[in-house]
Parts: sequence; structure tokens; C-alpha cells
Amino acid sequence: MNDSGKKTLLIANPAAQRGNGMEAARIAHGLLVEWLGQDNVGFQLTEKPGHAADLAEAARGAYQTVIALGGDGVVHETVNGLMRIPSDERPRFGLVPVGSGNDYARTLGMSEVVPDAVVQFLEAAEVAVDIGCCNGEYFAETLSFGLDAAIALDTVERRKRTGEQGTILYLKSGIGQLFHHLDTFTFTATLDGERALSAPIHMMTVQIGQTYGGGFRICPDADPTDGLFDICYAEAPMSIPEATFKFLRAKNAHHTKFKNIFFERAATIELSFDKRPPCQIDGEAHIADSYSISIEKQALRVLAPALG
Repeated sequence: MNDSGKKTLLIANPAAQRGNGMEAARIAHGLLVEWLGQDNVGFQLTEKPGHAADLAEAARGAYQTVIALGGDGVVHETVNGLMRIPSDERPRFGLVPVGSGNDYARTLGMSEVVPDAVVQFLEAAEVAVDIGCCNGEYFAETLSFGLDAAIALDTVERRKRTGEQGTILYLKSGIGQLFHHLDTFTFTATLDGERALSAPIHMMTVQIGQTYGGGFRICPDADPTDGLFDICYAEAPMSIPEATFKFLRAKNAHHTKFKNIFFERAATIELSFDKRPPCQIDGEAHIADSYSISIEKQALRVLAPALG
């Protein structure tokens, strides 16, 4: 990181990883002070839902760089706060991943070992990446509907109950949802204002990065700098054994050749369903009757070792 970006705000979720976020924040803050100097490092802990967004927005004019420490939830909030700032004044974004899924960390190439992530951040090149927007709410990695959204939302409650994290958490939730909530929703979409699509589906995901659910490579060709969403949907009907098999194959992107798995690319999507499906945006519930989705091409400057 060059000298012009030294003024850095660390926004940390102390509740991340069942309370381990506080110790991770202490370590990261200490290393940042050591490298950048006490006067160049601000430090704020989140206290409630939505707080990270407010803290990030308040960084306008005071900091050149904002780091989120936590999981995909604090990433989502911090990105939304930064996107409220005009582009010519918007601080850069950095990430120290301390979460259960850490999918955006995978996109950026950040280590899940806190000291290593801080070093990566300090040495990383600056890259402009795309940000998605759905009904006015921004997202960094993923927006999904149907089965996979139900799984993502279920993992939040399951994590609270069991303390499980990462892929095992998503797998257990996925199997449970497959056996009890393999519902069908018919979507109608217009891509880029001209291409019409409609089909009965079990799930649909709109990706900026390749993965969701703790590393499932649902859109393995997604590029967060190309100005396009990668869209994957699974056409219904599928039996429970068939859907389970394809779900498990998606962990390593081995689902892409199945005949009822479809892929599209677009910069804008107007989307509706015959009935309201479960919907999640970067792991957070999103409730709406229709969805206006657009990409903000290379709208956020990030410090990302995998992309530089």
C-alpha cells in the first residue's frame, strides 16, 4: 500500500466467529499501528446491525482506506456504506476475513489467518471491482433466490445453534433444505433490456465472484472486474436424489455440464417470480415482489492480492 493510502479505518465485528472477532481485531489493529503509525489508524467496533455501513459512510474525507474485519455480513454492510459516498471521494476497501463463509475473501484472495491477511493488505495492489445493486441495496459477491437462498438463510440460524462454520455448515443446511424445501418457482426475466427468459426453477444465483456458501464454485467463470453478472439457475423439476447429487457436485464446479443447469451473463436484470421465493443478498434476507438488478462497473477500489 503506498503512502497516499495510509490513513486507514478498521471496522471490526467483535461477534464474528462466535466472539473471536474481538481478539482478531486486537491483533489486526496492533499490526496496522505498527506498520502505518498510530495517527494513521482509526478503529471502530460494530455495535448493532447496520452499524458498519454507517461507520464506513462516515469515513468520507477522513480516511483513504476502510478495512472490514469479520464475515460476509460486515463486508456487505461496509460496502453499502462506501457506496453511499460519491465515487471521487470513496475510500478504498480492504478485508481481514473472520467469518464462517468468507466467500468475498476468496474472491479477493485474502488469507483467513489474521496476521497474514494484514500483511497481504499492506502489500496488495489496488484493483477496481464491480458492485451489484438490487432494488437499491448493494452487494459484493452474491444474490440468490429459491433453494440456495433458503440454505444461506438457514445457515445463519444453524450457526447460532451449533457453532459450525464453513463448508460443513453449508452442506448440512443444504441437505436439510433439499429434503424439506425443494420448491419450484417460475421466473420471468429481461436481461440487458432485450433478452427475455422464463422457466420453472429450484434456484437462481446472480454472482460477481465465483463462490458462495463457504466455497461452492457456483459460477466458476465469474470475473469481478468484467462489468457483467454471471447467472446460474437450476431448472425444475428435479427429484431429491438428483438435486442432492448436483448440489454436492457444485462444491468443485462439477455441476456445469448437467442439462438442466443453465448459465447467462448480463449487466442488468429485471426479474419477477410467480410467487415470492426466499432471497438473500450477501447472506442477508431481502424481501421484495420484484427485483431490479444492475452492476456498477468497477465502482469500488479494493486491495486484493488475487486480482492485482
